[in-house]
Amino acid sequence: MTEEEKDKAKAAAVASVGAGVGSAGGATVGVLELAARGAATGLSAGLVIGLGAAAGAGIAYGIYRIFKKRKS
Repeated sequence: MTEEEKDKAKAAAVASVGAGVGSAGGATVGVLELAARGAATGLSAGLVIGLGAAAGAGIAYGIYRIFKKRKS
């Protein structure tokens, strides 16, 4: 495995973990908020969870890149 492939694998793993955390956060906070308003539907809950996953993955990848640059 080349260094480039190792970096890609690390980045994918970090983004995956971030997406998992974001999904859990989106499910917990977003769906409960919508349910409290009586506005939770399958579609709105799915959107909130999906947005949480995307945000979590993006933030985790951004943090990974910052730490990676510091090592270089």
